[in-house]
Amino acid sequence: MILFPNEQWQPVVRQLKAAKHVVLTTHRSPDADGIGSELALFHTLIDMGISVSIYNRDEVPRICRYLPSSEKIQIVENPDMQGVDTIVALDAGAKSRLGFDEDVFTGKTLINIDHHASNPLYGDINVVNADYCATGAMMFDLIQHLGQPLSKASADAIYAAVLTDTASFHLDRVNADVHRMTAALIDAGAEPAVAADAIYDSQPLARLTLLTRALQTLAIKHDGRSAWMHVDQNMLDETGAALEDTEGYIDVSRSVDGVEAVVFIRPESEKRWKVSFRGKAGCDVGAVAAKLGGGGHKYASGCAVSGSLEEVYAKVSLVVDDVFSV
Repeated sequence: MILFPNEQWQPVVRQLKAAKHVVLTTHRSPDADGIGSELALFHTLIDMGISVSIYNRDEVPRICRYLPSSEKIQIVENPDMQGVDTIVALDAGAKSRLGFDEDVFTGKTLINIDHHASNPLYGDINVVNADYCATGAMMFDLIQHLGQPLSKASADAIYAAVLTDTASFHLDRVNADVHRMTAALIDAGAEPAVAADAIYDSQPLARLTLLTRALQTLAIKHDGRSAWMHVDQNMLDETGAALEDTEGYIDVSRSVDGVEAVVFIRPESEKRWKVSFRGKAGCDVGAVAAKLGGGGHKYASGCAVSGSLEEVYAKVSLVVDDVFSV
């Protein structure tokens, strides 16, 4: 089965089959969707006899290190692009999110594959479709268009991508076709129990300690319709947790009964903060993120905001207040 038969993959297929050396990359602070998409396509291109490398700016998150060949992802600031003619950017909603200088892309064909509605189509070839539940699901379709069988390694990678980017199949983009795809992944060798253990059931104690600190900041506003939570650098230092350990915290506050919009704030640098949003009950948090210079999906989005933590709360509150004033 193909999830979206009308999607135009042929320009991507032609470029990949003609390529001499392909580089795969994803956004900074990668998640399981970005990493899973890279590894799924990596294994497929290797099986096709195509030379391929993976270059990212930031480390592979702990929950993805069980995936086959995750150790082959190279973390570099200035990648070796000698002989490279094709770059595939996966799950990156903007070119700047890749974290590389512009000269890295000079003279290369850039393929942009993503499922974020806010993507500005920055590639030479673009396949952007927000109806896909994850960029990993786009790899499921692309592999078929490449005429390749779905290997166990690719199936494992896609399963991790889809499992995490749908919040364990909670989100509205999960339909019967997504479950049929999941069945096909399992038929190809993906192991749900192994994925669940690596992603959800092997948490470091520091992550849970940090979560207890974060929950102390939980604030319910707008008559119970919004939930706010944050982590700051002091909390990270005191618990010994890493930024990647905050993955999934936002879903805890999203579970509060009656909440329609969730805001989670964590540091990116000393004066820059990552702000993540989740929405439900028709609350379009993608529009909220866009007003703050970010983007994403209707019910899952984010942005970066500069300033002190208090200033970030104030800036975000102005936009969220507008949502609940009508």
